[in-house]
Amino acid sequence: MEKIIKIEHVDTYNKMRGVATLHPLITVIDLSKAIPMPAQKFNFGLYAIYLKELKCGELKYGRNNYDFQEGTLVFIAPGQVLGIQPDVTTFQPAGWALLFHPDLIKGTSLGKKIHEYSFFSYDANEALHLSEKEQLMVLDCFNKIQYEMEQSIDKHSKTLITSNIELFLNYCTRFYDRQFVTRDDSNKGILEKFEDLLHTYFSEHRASTHGLPTVSYCASQLNLSANYFGDLIKSEMGTTAQEYIHQKVIDLAKERIFDHEKTISQIAYELGFNYPQHFTRLFKQKVGISPTEYRSLN
Repeated sequence: MEKIIKIEHVDTYNKMRGVATLHPLITVIDLSKAIPMPAQKFNFGLYAIYLKELKCGELKYGRNNYDFQEGTLVFIAPGQVLGIQPDVTTFQPAGWALLFHPDLIKGTSLGKKIHEYSFFSYDANEALHLSEKEQLMVLDCFNKIQYEMEQSIDKHSKTLITSNIELFLNYCTRFYDRQFVTRDDSNKGILEKFEDLLHTYFSEHRASTHGLPTVSYCASQLNLSANYFGDLIKSEMGTTAQEYIHQKVIDLAKERIFDHEKTISQIAYELGFNYPQHFTRLFKQKVGISPTEYRSLN
């Protein structure tokens, strides 16, 4: 099985590309000045957007190939896999990249609606092709974000940075509506259906009455055997289905912890844990600190 490299921190990615880290949770990179990426599969723990300005070979995204050519945007969400095709030794396009850690948007308006941007999901089988005017709009947003990164971090930094990311994504929604008038649900792949299944399960509050979704439950809902489903997720994403479910739970927990009207125990029960201490143990294992400590730090 081909090795999949995990990228979980902005600084890790910056070091791989040979650029300085100006902010621990976000980076904007001029790709023409960065070290090339090798032909390899990468599992991103970050949100990543690439603006490509010169034609190059295909990228493999999940099970689909991106026609990643002049004037295109590619969107990657945490937990998704991007592969540089093996018939090329380096990946060095001219263009720009914006990457940010999910923690940057926790507790913000963008954090509450990030799942609404469907182009981060596997149902977007094509890159977003931009006109010259649209490319200028994207670069203007990137420049504003980079400007804020270069300033001393103060109480306004997070709001200004996340607001500019949200503005950029709202423009991209308009661009996608222009490019894709219709979307055929029958063409959705297993990975995208898995994402939809988990989102629906938690948004409809099933976890509070039925507990955490299991791998067997998810497989049955997708009409697959548990073993086949587990192998598929492991092969395509470089992580087990159980780990992916746990990461989804942690992401939801981080958002809900900002609601100070709820106790940590209430949040644990809402997310499907029978015992709050089990939730605390998983959270600390994944995040490094307890839910209570995370609430106080943020």
